[in-house]
Amino acid sequence: MAETEAALRALAHNVRAARTRAGLSLDELGRRAQVSKGALVGLEKAQGNPNFATLVRLADTLGVSVSALMEGPAEGRVRVVSSDAVAPLWRGRRGSEARLMLTTSGPAPVEVWRWRLEPDEEYPSHPHQAGVVETVSVTSGRMTLVVDGAEHTVAAGETAAFDGDAPHVYRGAGTEPCHLVMTVQLPPGPQPTG
Repeated sequence: MAETEAALRALAHNVRAARTRAGLSLDELGRRAQVSKGALVGLEKAQGNPNFATLVRLADTLGVSVSALMEGPAEGRVRVVSSDAVAPLWRGRRGSEARLMLTTSGPAPVEVWRWRLEPDEEYPSHPHQAGVVETVSVTSGRMTLVVDGAEHTVAAGETAAFDGDAPHVYRGAGTEPCHLVMTVQLPPGPQPTG
């Protein structure tokens, strides 16, 4: 329970700080991200339980990564993250899940995700901001990747890359679960002025 409360406090702090840096009011952030003002007020008070889609919309609107909204202070030069130590940000009804393992630092951060897709279960993703590039590398099983309505089969040992600013869907294919590593490369953000 203390871990969940600490995560909510970090999320609250990071959302408020990113909103302030962007010069957005709660009303304007809510309008742009399609999140109610009440939900944002609760989030900034470390209350509530925002879903994955809400976090993605907030991150895209604020021009930061999802994990930048969730992470605590930096811990050193090397970060080793076990998938068991990271709670899923999305769970499907059939047992699929997505875990945000980490985000690299620098002007163009990269999110690294681990996914498990059960057969015929899918996750529809909203388009991201322009300049976002996603890759999916299937390590076992196979999936159907749908980008802007076109279906692509990606099997174990294969990697696909696409621009994330189009509607896209990840769907488990075949009879076994599909395991994959997904990266989301974010466009360079504003550079600090000195």
